[in-house]
Amino acid sequence: MKSEAKDQLIQKLLSRKEELIELCSNLLKINSENPEGDSTEITQFIDEYLKEAGLETKIYEAAPKRFNLISEIKGEGNKRMILCGHTDTVPAGDRSKWSFDPFSGEVKDGYLLGRGASDMKGGVAGIVFAMAFLKKEGISLPGNLTLALVPDEECGDIYGVPWLLKNNHLSADGALIAEPASPLNPTIGQKGSCCFKVTVYGKPGHGSLAPFAGRSAIVDCMRAIKEVQTVTDLEIKIPEDVLPLIDLSNEYIRGSGMKGYDKVLKKITCNVGTIKGGTSSNVVADKCEVQFDCRLPFGTTQEEVYDYVKTKLNQLGIDYSIERFGFRSNANYTPAEDPICKSVVDNISYVKNDHGYGVLQWACSDARHFREYNIPVLQYGPAETETIHGFDERVKVQDVVDCALVYVLAALDFLQA
Repeated sequence: MKSEAKDQLIQKLLSRKEELIELCSNLLKINSENPEGDSTEITQFIDEYLKEAGLETKIYEAAPKRFNLISEIKGEGNKRMILCGHTDTVPAGDRSKWSFDPFSGEVKDGYLLGRGASDMKGGVAGIVFAMAFLKKEGISLPGNLTLALVPDEECGDIYGVPWLLKNNHLSADGALIAEPASPLNPTIGQKGSCCFKVTVYGKPGHGSLAPFAGRSAIVDCMRAIKEVQTVTDLEIKIPEDVLPLIDLSNEYIRGSGMKGYDKVLKKITCNVGTIKGGTSSNVVADKCEVQFDCRLPFGTTQEEVYDYVKTKLNQLGIDYSIERFGFRSNANYTPAEDPICKSVVDNISYVKNDHGYGVLQWACSDARHFREYNIPVLQYGPAETETIHGFDERVKVQDVVDCALVYVLAALDFLQA
């Protein structure tokens, strides 16, 4: 699109930004915590909003109370793009630690407040509004634009994007996920993930005789944890083709003031997430379970990490079992030169009047599923990063508005290219 046409569209959208802010506020008022994973209310609300804008919708219940919503604007050409987001949030947790009601949807001091504001109801509001805006304004699209809202990203990631792709409800030439990102830096790649639970078995005995009686599963588990954590010390040979992207991403990390974090893109990280063991203080523990979350850089795989962990545990001479769970993926990315990346980054630069560029993310996301189906994808959404999954989650109103502008302009540019 030419600059003059973009500027006209921007002014039209800005004239209706209060509608966008109200939409985001209303989404924040709806409790869509996962677990429990009930997306009924939020799906119904968005469904009604889209229908009022003149859009048709399709709703798929992939599991009880887990609803996927799809809406499409058909254009003149055959090129296809997806705008994607998840409607579930992590739980609000201890509400006494919030300085405001996490489901108030309050707008205060330039921020939208509430659970999911940054992850990712600000982004969901932007892509939903973008679809409604294009429909209401009667803007002719040069291709087909699909909105996909999924209920299951925060816990398990089974009944959302992978379910839609597996059941042939989604296909496209490019996709944008409205996940939180830096204002100038969409994430065009993610590390892999390998989550597993180690259960260590001991021999019970009277606590007054430990360590001379029985064998403590907890003590053995402590040894196991120490060995598993050595996975971070492994030297990984990073493929040559991704080194420039990693170097660029590390420049971004250092420039953002995140000291020490520039190591994570070349290392396997290992988080000891939960531990549960024993029955009583006066009983030698016969069982102990610990859950690990490892994130994998380019240059290694889930199987390699899993095999390394088992080798280390076997050397300890302990009685244990190991079981995988949760997110599973190897590191993956979409080249910055891909048309979907260029369309989004170019319009970030245009809207922000500053230089935007894509970076790698040290976590993982729904993006990997699109790439498994050969759909190029990147992530860009409004966020106050330090509040994500924490108390007092919030997002800047201006960032929500700017992202909505990028979604509209990027869709038009990508579909006509």
